[in-house]
Amino acid sequence: MKLQTQRLSVFSVLTLLVAFCAAVPSCLADNEPPTEADITRAVAGLLQRSQFLQLPLDDSISSQCLDRYLDTLDGAHLLFFQSDLDEFASFRPGLAAKILVEGETRLAHLIYTRYLKRLAQQADFTAQLLHEEKFDFTGHDWWQLDRHDASPPRNLAAAQDLWRQEVREDYLLEKLDGTPIVNIAPALAQRYGGRLQTMGRLSPAEVMGIYLDALAHAYDPHSDYFGHPEREELKIEMNLSLFGIGGTLQAKGGYCIIRDLIPGGPAASSGLLKPGDRIVAVAQDKSEAVDIKDMPSSQVVELIRGPKGSTVRVTIIPAGAGNSNRKTVTLVRDEIKLSEAHAKATIIDLPQTGGRPLRVGVLDLRLFYGKGDEKGDGASDDTTRLIRKLKQEAVRGLILDLRRNRGGSLDEAILLTGLFIPSGPVVQKLGPEDDVEVGISPETNSLYDGPLVVLTSRLSASASEIVAGALQDYGRALIVGDSSTFGKGTVQTVVPLKEFFHQRGLGAVNVTIGKFYRPSGASTQLRGVVPDIVLPSETDLPDIDESKLPNALSWDILPPTTYTKFDLVRPVLGALREKSRSRVVADPGFRLVREELAMEEKDEEANSVSLNEADRLCVKAQADEVGAKMKKVVLADAAQTLPAYYITLAEVDSPRLPPAHDAARTSAAVAKSGEINPDEDIELRKAENIVADYINALPAPLGVIGAETTPKLIDSSVSQTSSK
Repeated sequence: MKLQTQRLSVFSVLTLLVAFCAAVPSCLADNEPPTEADITRAVAGLLQRSQFLQLPLDDSISSQCLDRYLDTLDGAHLLFFQSDLDEFASFRPGLAAKILVEGETRLAHLIYTRYLKRLAQQADFTAQLLHEEKFDFTGHDWWQLDRHDASPPRNLAAAQDLWRQEVREDYLLEKLDGTPIVNIAPALAQRYGGRLQTMGRLSPAEVMGIYLDALAHAYDPHSDYFGHPEREELKIEMNLSLFGIGGTLQAKGGYCIIRDLIPGGPAASSGLLKPGDRIVAVAQDKSEAVDIKDMPSSQVVELIRGPKGSTVRVTIIPAGAGNSNRKTVTLVRDEIKLSEAHAKATIIDLPQTGGRPLRVGVLDLRLFYGKGDEKGDGASDDTTRLIRKLKQEAVRGLILDLRRNRGGSLDEAILLTGLFIPSGPVVQKLGPEDDVEVGISPETNSLYDGPLVVLTSRLSASASEIVAGALQDYGRALIVGDSSTFGKGTVQTVVPLKEFFHQRGLGAVNVTIGKFYRPSGASTQLRGVVPDIVLPSETDLPDIDESKLPNALSWDILPPTTYTKFDLVRPVLGALREKSRSRVVADPGFRLVREELAMEEKDEEANSVSLNEADRLCVKAQADEVGAKMKKVVLADAAQTLPAYYITLAEVDSPRLPPAHDAARTSAAVAKSGEINPDEDIELRKAENIVADYINALPAPLGVIGAETTPKLIDSSVSQTSSK
C-alpha cells in the first residue's frame, strides 16, 4: 500500500538527486576524493534547494549555523570568553557566500581549536582547585542550572569564578550522594580530564561533521548531517543490531537529555532510565566517569556504545527531580532487537457492581515497524491478528496504547488506522512546492468497530500522532493521556553522499522534505494531538516537546479532506471527563504525580540551586519522601492488580488463553525491582476505568456498527494548496 497521490510530488527522490547534483562541483573527477570544501558546498546546496522551507543560505541562516555550532560545544556558556565570541562574530558577514562558493570550514576548525584551549584551561584550573581548596557549604551562594541564555564570561578571571562554582556544585552533589570525602576530588579531576581527552581525540572530519550538523539544524531540528561513522551506525540501527543501551539523545543547556528509548534495548528493558532523564557522566565498566556536560551528543554516544556484554555506568538526574537527586545506573550493552517492539495484547476482566466482569483488551504498540526479515509481518498485520484474538475472547472495548510509540512506517500507520475506520483519508502530506498527497486507508470495512480509547503521552511522536489525530478527527476514538503528544509533524529522507561523489566512506544528509496534516487539515507539527481527557503523568514534562527544539517548523492548516465523522465521542465526553476527574482527585498516586510535577515546575522557574549543604539536604529529603510515598502507593496498587492475560504473537493463534498473571506475582515483581515507572501503571488503570465508562455510556449494543451506521467516506481528489 502506498500513499494515493493527487499529483506527482515535487519532493520525490528524483528532485533530490537533481538538487544534489547541481550542488556538486562539476570539476570533481570520478576517482578524486571530495575535500572538506566539496562536501560543505554539496551539503549547503542540498539544504537550500530541498529542505521543506527552501530558504536560501543567506547570512541569517549561516549566522544561525554559527550559533548552533557554538551551542554544541559550549551550550552552558562556561568556556568561550566574550572576546572569543566577538572574534568569531567578525566572520558572520559574508559567511553564507563563503560556505556556498568556497566550502568554508576554516572557521569551524578555528573555533574548535579555541574550544580545546579553553577546555584545557578549565581542566588545569579545576585540578588545582580540587587539590588546594577546602570546600565549605555553609554560605548562601547559588549555582545557575541552565546557562543557555546566560552571558558568557568576560575574561579568564570571570570564567574561573564560574568554574569554581561549577566544581563546588559537583563536589556537593558527590557529598550528598554519600561518596567518601577522600574520593571526591580525585573522581572529579578524572571526570573533567576525561572530557578534555575525549574531545581532544576528534578528527578533522568529525569536527567538520559537528559543523555541518549545525548547518542542517539552522534549517530545522530534524535535518541532520551524518558523517561516515554515524551513517554506518544509522545503517546498523535500521538493520536492528546496535550494541549500546538503546536511546536517542538531545542536547539542551549543556546537558544530554534522553529523548526516547528504543524498545528492546537495555535501557528500556531495565526500567531504570526514562525520557527526560539528564545524563551528566558516563563510565566504562569500573573506570572513572567522564563528565559529559557540554559534550556533543555524537561523542556522548561514542562513550555509551561498546562491545556486546560490556557494562556502562550512566549518571543521571532523573526527569522531574532536582539537581540534588542523582543516581548511577549500570547497564550491560546488548544487541537491540526490534522483536521487543512487536505488538502485544492484554485481556483484563474489570469488576462491575452487581454484574458480570467487563472484559477489555489493551493493545501495546511501541513502533510502527514494517515488513522485513526480522520485523515480523508489520505492525498492522500483527495488530490484526491480536484484534481477532481479542474479539474471539469477547472483549467489550479496546485500549490502543501509544504512550511509548515514537513513530515508524507511515504506510503501517495508515493501514493500522484502517483497522478502526472504513476506507477514508488518514493523513495529508505537504511538500515544499505546496503539493499535497493524501494517505487513504484501503480497507472497505473496519476490523474492529467497538468502543476504542487511544492512550498517548509526550513520547508519542510522528506516525503515532497521525493515528491518534485521525481517529480523533473521525470521532472514532476517545484520546486519553498527557496534555499533548510530542508534536513532530515533519517528514525526512536520507540522501547518501556516495551516490553523487562516486566514493565510499562518505556521510549522508537527513533532510526535512514535508509536513503532516490530519484529515481535518490541522498539522500535527508543534501542537501534536491534544487528548479529550488529560491524566497527570510523570512524562508530561515541558522539555519533552517539539516546540522546545530550536528552529522547529511552525503549525499551520490545510483545507480539510472529505470524510464523514462517526461522532461517537462528543455526545458522552462531558460525562466521561467528570467521572475521570473525580477518580484522579481521589487517587493517591495521581496526587503524588502532581506533587512531583509541581516540584519540577518550581525548579524550572528558579533555574538555580543553593550551594548550602543544609538547604540541599532539606530539598533532597522532600524528594526522597515523595519517592517513598510513591513506592508505597505502587506496592499497594500492585497488590490489587486485576488478573490479566498477556498475549504475544507467539501465543495469538492458540485456542486457549495463557495463564493469568495474578496480583501476588505483580506485587512481588514491583517489590523486587523498586524501579517501575509508577505513573504508567496508574495511568493505564485509569484508562481501563475510562473505557468501562465509555462502554456503559454508548448505546447498546455497540459491538457491531452495521451498514446503517457505517459512514460513507468519499475519496478526496481535489487539488489542494497551502501557503507556508
